[in-house]
Amino acid sequence: MRSLLLGVGTLLALAGATEAQEQARGQGAPTRLPQPGYGTLTQDDVSLRVRTGDLEVRFIPLDRAVLVLLAPDAWESLRSLMASRRPAIDSVARASGVSRPGLALVSFFGQRTNARFDPQSLTLTIRNRVFQPLGIVPFTPRFTSQQLNVREQVSAIFLFEEDLPVSDSFSISYGGVASEDWRNKQPALDRERVRVAVRSRNPSRDTVSDTAR
Repeated sequence: MRSLLLGVGTLLALAGATEAQEQARGQGAPTRLPQPGYGTLTQDDVSLRVRTGDLEVRFIPLDRAVLVLLAPDAWESLRSLMASRRPAIDSVARASGVSRPGLALVSFFGQRTNARFDPQSLTLTIRNRVFQPLGIVPFTPRFTSQQLNVREQVSAIFLFEEDLPVSDSFSISYGGVASEDWRNKQPALDRERVRVAVRSRNPSRDTVSDTAR
């Protein structure tokens, strides 16, 4: 399973690793996730946000159980991002001694001129445990400058030492400000999972229904 995760540059590899890990934890047979392309959610629908006086921080879990709920264009955007940064992600994970890191797309938005940000100050709280990022893989050239102008955005993939509990509860914090709990998003995500399951089983019927509307 380690070689699968480290060798395949797609989100499907992450899905297989997640399912195997859930089974190893004694949670029974892994749930089979639908193929992407049937969701309707936007990236904002599956993100947590923190706002300070200088910055806004957006955090999107890069877990396939969440990503398959995205609309096709949003799915493809994140899939391409993951594939393009796969060698760097694998290198950081190996250096940290973690075979299945939790991954998230983190973006910083400037709210004033010369706003400073410290990516290592973002923390993740899971079951009363606080996690700092194991490593960071930037994909915006100015990310390393740690300084933003008004409406400027930089982004990176953050690695954490364990999977993000996207079916349960976690929160993020930056600059002393905490986000809402991920648990608050579960009702909307659960409704979309039901719709995605129906669409994936009856794609032609769903297309006809959408056309009729």
